[in-house]
Amino acid sequence: MTTASAQEIVAQYVAQPLALDAAYPAKEWSAAQPVVFSSDWQGKNPDASRETTVEALWSNDTLYLRFECRYRDLYVFADSDSNGRRDQLWDRDVVEAFLQPNPSRERYYKEFEVAPNAMWIDLDIFPGGRRDLKSGMKRSVYLDRQAHSWNAELAIPIKSLTKHFDPQATWRVNFYRVEGQTEPRAHLAWQPTNTPQPNFHVPSAFGRMKFAPTPKHP
Repeated sequence: MTTASAQEIVAQYVAQPLALDAAYPAKEWSAAQPVVFSSDWQGKNPDASRETTVEALWSNDTLYLRFECRYRDLYVFADSDSNGRRDQLWDRDVVEAFLQPNPSRERYYKEFEVAPNAMWIDLDIFPGGRRDLKSGMKRSVYLDRQAHSWNAELAIPIKSLTKHFDPQATWRVNFYRVEGQTEPRAHLAWQPTNTPQPNFHVPSAFGRMKFAPTPKHP
């Protein structure tokens, strides 16, 4: 198993397609190496009641992400497109993954967001703007109000992230969380962006994602 540093998440390899089930995760997730964060975008004010855990797995054609979130309160949109997509989803509670397969193109990356009620958005970010990514992402969300926790699993087609996937490459990535109805809302980050005001769009602050090698067979 490939180990990770504090600025690194390692996606473990899975040979078969993974069934998404945020309530009852597949056994393959037991091999994942979680990263955990509860501090704000400046790396300050840790809050255990909003702790967020992220795990990653990969297959030849899919990147899988799992978020486990503790929460204080829920604040979600009541309306979305028929498929669950919602513009401006970040104005409510969400988890976010920013993925940059080619770090040499610093201002180009992909953004994925999922809310506790399973609404979602995916975006292609580029200098000066953004557009719908239409990645074909699938998701599963489970909310446990009694435990004040919610989980989300994402399956993202790798072809929507990069045309030429090299599992030996190192990607730049960051994970975020937003919670709260009114400002100052909680803006949590795995790798702090250290901006004066909350801002997740700081690629220079991204951490790293590595892909564990496929098992060698005799």
